Amino acid sequence: MKKECRLKYFPISFFSIIMGLSGLIIATQKMENLLKTTHFFSSYLLYITIVLFSIIFLIYFIKIIYWRKNVVAEFNNPIKLAFFPTFSISFLLLSIALSDINFIISKYFWFFGTVAHLIFTIKIISIWIQSNKFKITHMNPAWFIPAVGNILVPVVGVRYFTPEVSWFFFSIGLIFWLILLIIFFNRIIFHNPLPDKLLPTLFILIAPPSVGFISLIKLTGEINNFSKTLYYFALFLTLLLFSQFKMFFKVRYYLSWWAYLFPIASITIASVLMFHQTHLLFFRNMFIGLFIVLWIIATILFTRTIYAINQKEICVEE
Repeated sequence: MKKECRLKYFPISFFSIIMGLSGLIIATQKMENLLKTTHFFSSYLLYITIVLFSIIFLIYFIKIIYWRKNVVAEFNNPIKLAFFPTFSISFLLLSIALSDINFIISKYFWFFGTVAHLIFTIKIISIWIQSNKFKITHMNPAWFIPAVGNILVPVVGVRYFTPEVSWFFFSIGLIFWLILLIIFFNRIIFHNPLPDKLLPTLFILIAPPSVGFISLIKLTGEINNFSKTLYYFALFLTLLLFSQFKMFFKVRYYLSWWAYLFPIASITIASVLMFHQTHLLFFRNMFIGLFIVLWIIATILFTRTIYAINQKEICVEE
């Protein structure tokens, strides 16, 4: 009975774990390519992540069946609403991770993730437009999640469908990222600071320009001044947030800690792509350094999350 009660509070943000692990897998694949080794380790991690994704999906599906009111309440929450696209983004990221391993499965994952993310994007923006319940203090970096998903579509989308579809999603994500970025800085500068629980989501700021850089390279096939602008802005945000380490060290564990992983993975992957485009050793060293940081953070997150589950700190009523 206790287990059922805890499942009632199983949060949609659990899918952010899959986002983080998928980013880690892709970064590891890039490192294996750089070292010219097999993809044995990243493949092993990929299979574990797919199993974990299936478990999280099954648990949340059970929640939908038995505790639909809780799901509806979560969807109507101004802060939690933005985490629902982590489900569709998980499919897109797993599609990228699978692209060189199993073309067919990767394509199906991409197709389902793309369609689901378009539905989520339209629904969430419609709620933003029609609802009068939102306040400026509800705005936080998690609101960038729908934009990130749209920008992700072209990464393997250019291989699976006409490039026009990828340009369509890239345009949606990029424009809404810029709009939300302006709103966010208005909120963070002129209004109350983010609560501790949401501070880790500041790292989500890194993801849109990093992923935008990667997608633009995939769309155009070459580096240009605009793609460089996206990369360097993402790099600046990374440096800015790393410089605030004292603030983040004070934040006690929440599931939102997983917001650290995918954004750092995105700038890590963007850095190795920058190396391949420019052949400058600076970016190779940047990639290696960020890759080490990425794995340290992943180890801490995994260990701390297992401990939190054992201590029943997660899936509790808020």
